[in-house]
Amino acid sequence: SIMHAQAYCQGLEELMGIEIPDRAKYLRVIWAELHRMHSHLLFLGLMADAFGFESLFMQCWRIRERILDLLEQTTGHRIMVSINTVGGTRRDLSPEALKSMLGAMQIIRKELQLVDKTFKNDHTVAVRLRGCAPLDGKKAYELGCVGPVARASGLPQDMRTLGYAAYKELEFSPVVMQDGDCYARTMVRIKEVYQSMDLVRQAIGKLPGGEFCVKPKGNPDGDVISRVEQPRGEVFYFMRGDGGKNLKRLRLRTPTFAHLPSLVEMLGGQLLSDVPVIILSI
Repeated sequence: SIMHAQAYCQGLEELMGIEIPDRAKYLRVIWAELHRMHSHLLFLGLMADAFGFESLFMQCWRIRERILDLLEQTTGHRIMVSINTVGGTRRDLSPEALKSMLGAMQIIRKELQLVDKTFKNDHTVAVRLRGCAPLDGKKAYELGCVGPVARASGLPQDMRTLGYAAYKELEFSPVVMQDGDCYARTMVRIKEVYQSMDLVRQAIGKLPGGEFCVKPKGNPDGDVISRVEQPRGEVFYFMRGDGGKNLKRLRLRTPTFAHLPSLVEMLGGQLLSDVPVIILSI
């Protein structure tokens, strides 16, 4: 995930006292939001497949292919995007690439509206997702939920509000719903695809000139916590350096691991046929 690399690089940059160029901060946002879009569309397709809606599955993945094409064109990779590096990014975005990206966002928005309409209005979606495995805000907080699971239960928890990279310069607020069921967790992700498109548009519009990477100097020294919002929620890195060239300690926590206690809560008393849908919803 591009977010793991971002969390790792942010931590090292803080330990080594590196200030990355402003352009790199915006580039990181652009690629991170493209990655979030492809991940959410992957989820939406798999969710549709889990309750037997094959045509909806194919439509979600068809839109996702447009995002993967953009990632491949701008980074050289479709899934495992190794674009972040200590000091900035490995590549820049040309004016032509930025123009192509904005054009693709317009096409994707129109296509997503049809998928959005189906998830909102189709009877099959409602039967399989509404009221399935609800988790209220109090329980979600107690169980340490993060990401779309927390936000679907009314908790406005999103690491992007910390303002890392260029997020503090962009108009942004967490997508929150209240029902806390599989349907709410699905709709949060749909709304976040729209939000990611808007963040990409904002970042391109405000993208400053200048360098996109600086050469790192020194060695990591001290302790740092780096937190980044992955598509599934907060990814947490603890890093410790003692002035040597290698880290003394590295500890990380993924959002899926954070959701295991809530998954146990969600599965209680549910139909066996709903288990795949519930597991996918985290």
